[in-house]
Amino acid sequence: MRERMVSRMEELRARVLEYRELTKPIPPENAIGRVSRMDAINNRSVNEAALRQVEKQLAGLERAMGRLNDDRFGLCHRCGEAIPYGRILLLPGAISCVRCSD
Repeated sequence: MRERMVSRMEELRARVLEYRELTKPIPPENAIGRVSRMDAINNRSVNEAALRQVEKQLAGLERAMGRLNDDRFGLCHRCGEAIPYGRILLLPGAISCVRCSD
């Protein structure tokens, strides 16, 4: 489990770097036309949203890594039941079972 989480965190960190590059401000002296500038601004907004999502996933994984050695890791914070292993593999940051996450 730890190896899979570490691998996923590395992937997400790489994506964060990519999105940060894509969301850099567009300098006004950039020689692009008005329509192209509007497209670039729109693309930047989309990339900023993607960056926030990836950062959120990464933060969840980092929290999960911090709880990995905790006796309560893999137990639902609400009901105390075991979180299914498949759910933990898909969503390592999950702190609740499927029933309680609704």
